[in-house]
Amino acid sequence: MTMLQHEICDFKAQAFQNNEFHEVTKADLLGHWSVLFFYPADFTFVCPTELEDLAAAYPEFQKAGCEIYSVSCDTHFVHKAWHDANEKIAKIAYPMLADPTAQLAKDLDTYNEADGLAERGTFILNPEGKVVAYEVISSNVGRNADELLRRVQASQFVYEHGDQVCPSKWQPGEETIEPSLDLVGQL
Repeated sequence: MTMLQHEICDFKAQAFQNNEFHEVTKADLLGHWSVLFFYPADFTFVCPTELEDLAAAYPEFQKAGCEIYSVSCDTHFVHKAWHDANEKIAKIAYPMLADPTAQLAKDLDTYNEADGLAERGTFILNPEGKVVAYEVISSNVGRNADELLRRVQASQFVYEHGDQVCPSKWQPGEETIEPSLDLVGQL
C-alpha cells in the first residue's frame, strides 16, 4: 500500500529544540511544507551524520518554507542528553520529536516492531499534511540533505504548477516539462 496522499494522524509529541522542550501537534505541521525525518535511535552511528547534514542545510529548508522534524522512538529527555553530549547533534536547530509510543512511526508505516525502532523513513508533507514523497531505506545507509531539499523544492513546484512535471536532477529555475500527447516517445 502506498503512503502517497496519506494524511498525517492527529498526534501530540514532545520536542527538544533550542535547549527547551515543547509540544508539537498535527496543527503545527499544517499550512507549510514539512519533512518528517525518522531515524532508528539517538547515540548511534549513522544517525548523527544525517542529522548534522540536515542541520547544515536547515537554513535552505527554511528559505523554501519547509520545517524539518527529526523523529525517533526515543524520549525528548534522551534527545536533550544526546544534544548535550555530541558536537554534531549540538548543531541542530530544528525540532527533534520524541515518539516513544511509536504513534508517528506506525502511522507512516516505518516502525520496526521486532526492534522497537523506526526505520530510516523520510516523508515530505504538503501544507495540508499529506505525504507527497517518501522513502524508507536500510538502517545502515545514510541519507543526503541536498537531495532531500531538491525533492522538497520539486514537490513545491508541481504543487503550485499542476500542469508541469520536474525531470531528473531538476533544480529551481530550470526548465520543466508540460506533458502532452506530442511528447510521448520524444523524451
